[in-house]
Amino acid sequence: MNQHDTIDAPDARGVAASPGAAASPAAAASGDAASSQGAAPHGASARRGPFRAGERVQLTDERGRMNTITLTPGTAYHTHKGFLNHDLLIGSPEGSMVESNVGQQYQALRPLLSDFVLSMPRGAAVVYPKDAGQIITMGDIYPGARVVEAGVGSGALSISLLRAVGDSGYLHSFERREEFADIARGNVETIFGGPHPAWKISLGDFQDQVVEQEAPGSIDRVVLDMLAPWECLDAVATVLAPGGVWINYVATVTQLSRTAEAIRADGRFTEPDAWESMVRGWHLEGLAVRPDHRMVAHTGFLMVTRRLADGVTGMSPKRRASKTDFAQADLDAWTPAAVGERAVSDKKLRRAARDASSTVQTKRTKSKSTEEGTGTETGPETGTDAQ
Repeated sequence: MNQHDTIDAPDARGVAASPGAAASPAAAASGDAASSQGAAPHGASARRGPFRAGERVQLTDERGRMNTITLTPGTAYHTHKGFLNHDLLIGSPEGSMVESNVGQQYQALRPLLSDFVLSMPRGAAVVYPKDAGQIITMGDIYPGARVVEAGVGSGALSISLLRAVGDSGYLHSFERREEFADIARGNVETIFGGPHPAWKISLGDFQDQVVEQEAPGSIDRVVLDMLAPWECLDAVATVLAPGGVWINYVATVTQLSRTAEAIRADGRFTEPDAWESMVRGWHLEGLAVRPDHRMVAHTGFLMVTRRLADGVTGMSPKRRASKTDFAQADLDAWTPAAVGERAVSDKKLRRAARDASSTVQTKRTKSKSTEEGTGTETGPETGTDAQ
């Protein structure tokens, strides 16, 4: 597979969607009919009902420690305090309490999205739930929206975007590394129970590929999680519809500053807004109500701007920074190592990709065995992650 190959998720009928293609009237009518009949959104059925073989389950012990396992008939979850047979959970309702062979109690629930993204196989750092939630809200990602994103990583943000746009929407993700694309695909298929009909992922540089694969003005929202968003100004301005939202996720102050100044100098966008968020939990025990000692502090900066109509120049801000130019020394400093981006070994990426895909395969195999009435296979423990 070369760097410009495209990977399409099949639509609801199992047919791969073509780049930038709109739904036909017949398909739209079919979708409306399905909606009127109460068809569940893609992946919703996997979140309901009793626990099934191949499903990920979050176990919480009496001290509040959480571990995620993948249910496999005939196997057990082992700890230093005995073991818990998976068969006790398979077929049980969500929220059940089960006991190990030595009486250790566990509360069993399906992992929430916030739990899943922090325990799923990864090759790159994930976008934390606190940031993903703000991207969805402040970026105004709505059901049916046409969205493009760059910098897929491990697929954490892709999952949130797919939930927001829904089956009737469109998410086109661009990733430069095939290993990251494989990891993201495995994680997305795990949480949705298979390929999502609204998702398409392409390999290659965003600024080159998006203008080739998406029609001018056809995209409602652009989400970039990359080292140098300012390099994509022309590409974003080309594909983003007037009034469309462009939201950037960057790690450092210098990236934030340069992106903002590039947007201002370009003139085709509104004045950018930027912020960061910090989340601090609270300890709740009787009258001992106080902030937790730990918190999720700085993870990245978010910046949002909107596309103006063609031929319109954005208004200048009332106040400008005293120095907005960058010297050549500044440009030469923009390397992944210089901004603290950690190199990920090929070995780690291959292992994460195997873990992500094996979870999906295990789930499919066990589900098929259960349907055929032969769900008695045994196998090694998989998908056990400390939260």
